[in-house]
Amino acid sequence: MRTEKDILDMIVRTAKEDDRIKAVLMTGSRADQNAPRDRYQDYDIVYFVEDAKPFFNNMNWINDKFGIPAVLQRPELNVHPLLPPVGDGSFTYLMLYDDGVRIDLSIEFMPYRNDGEPAIVLLDKGGFLPEIKPDEQHWYIKQPQEEIFLDTCNEFWWCLNNVAKGIGRDELPYAKEMFDHYVRDMLNQMVSWYIGITHDFAVSSGKMGKYFKRYLPAELYEMYAATYSDASYDNFWKSIFAAGDLFRDLAESVAKELDFQYNKSEDENIIRYLLDVKNKRFA
Repeated sequence: MRTEKDILDMIVRTAKEDDRIKAVLMTGSRADQNAPRDRYQDYDIVYFVEDAKPFFNNMNWINDKFGIPAVLQRPELNVHPLLPPVGDGSFTYLMLYDDGVRIDLSIEFMPYRNDGEPAIVLLDKGGFLPEIKPDEQHWYIKQPQEEIFLDTCNEFWWCLNNVAKGIGRDELPYAKEMFDHYVRDMLNQMVSWYIGITHDFAVSSGKMGKYFKRYLPAELYEMYAATYSDASYDNFWKSIFAAGDLFRDLAESVAKELDFQYNKSEDENIIRYLLDVKNKRFA
């Protein structure tokens, strides 16, 4: 099995041997000293070139330099409306290999914009890249304004009425999508803010909450895990009320710490509505 050194040597060697490639940057979790290390980490690599056209959908070059991917995605070739291409002339190869190695290779011709994202320069021919100044706070949870906090609470509780409506109509796909997307997005945001206040807003909760288990107390993470259910409506209802209990506990903690007001009435009124639907009082 290839090691990290093997992969990075291949990436840098390919760039060194090609005069068209001016610099190589590694971003993502492998460039973040605070990210946990494991074999599942992608290699997020950017090749900077002056002309991206020769590298646009050039699978002969990819197969020759990196090997034939077991699974491949090329976002710039997408035609599906849910996965639109960026369309700026750059090209990205998302590649998964048989040995489990994943390389996300972007070919960029535009100047690098240093926004503080952790990045490591692997190669720079003649000072092509500007000075890289990673900001360790780039991914930290940001403290919310009260208006954002209140909007998040309102969206969480409001969208639960749609979840209940979907269950009442026996429209499982609608109810699940409403809960797993719209409601959960707000729940995840509140979880992140809670982690922020308990860690002085000096940590990241990770993409899609992947570090929740790391930072939440065990009992709260257990409550969070209970917000997931199967397709059984009985279990779905349990997960809905578990989400409500958790959201309330976290929102009240965040509000108290940041001196915000928590709207208890919308919480109580939606819970009453959910119980009415669950107990078929509107049937």
